[in-house]
Amino acid sequence: MTPLPQLGKLLIVIGGVTAVLGMVLLFSGKIPWFGRLPGDFHFRGKHVSFYFPLATSLLISIILTIILWLIGKK
Repeated sequence: MTPLPQLGKLLIVIGGVTAVLGMVLLFSGKIPWFGRLPGDFHFRGKHVSFYFPLATSLLISIILTIILWLIGKK
């Protein structure tokens, strides 16, 4: 196979993932539990605040893994 069709497929996948990520960011304010799952850590000190969305990151990772696995499956 020549490299151009492979590059074309890669660009389509990257574009699709970017579109899905854009929609998630666009509608994330309308999903009340997004970013506030059990397992998301938020520490507040007197002068500092630290937020680590561990559960949300894991959920996004699982969803993207499934999507990319389905795309790569032949």
